[in-house]
Amino acid sequence: MRELLPDLRVSVSVTTRRPRPTERDGVDYSFVGEEGFDEMVERGELLEWAEIFGHRSGTPSRPIDEALAEGRDVLLEIDVQGARQVREARPDAVLIFLEPPSLAELERRLRTRATEDEEKLQRRLAKAAWEGSQRDLFDHVVVNDDLTSASSQVAAIIGASRTS
Repeated sequence: MRELLPDLRVSVSVTTRRPRPTERDGVDYSFVGEEGFDEMVERGELLEWAEIFGHRSGTPSRPIDEALAEGRDVLLEIDVQGARQVREARPDAVLIFLEPPSLAELERRLRTRATEDEEKLQRRLAKAAWEGSQRDLFDHVVVNDDLTSASSQVAAIIGASRTS
């Protein structure tokens, strides 16, 4: 996305979960403890947040506000719970539902990633099925069957939203 839209700001979510081996604090996520997350919620610093598979994640508001004030688009990678909160807080947001080509393909991708045990993997698949049923909340749906194609579609939607 950054190659297609160099001025695009990608939001860095804050999370209470432990980093995966390849993740970097402040780049992939900002990793905080439960207490720090509680403080952010209490101070109203999060645009949206949710509990996801035993940990909490959210989107800090300040970087979003700053980027929008600069006239930059901001990409948030959030789940359906978060999208509902964003829709309520920012009705003018353009919501894009990115879905896998199938649940079988999602399962294959998750198994290849090998970051969850079988129980967590099954919970993720069940959640993905439920989230698919919520796609009407979104303004657009993009099937992520090919990274280049999906990225191009998302970039086109973002570009078109600027002119409308």
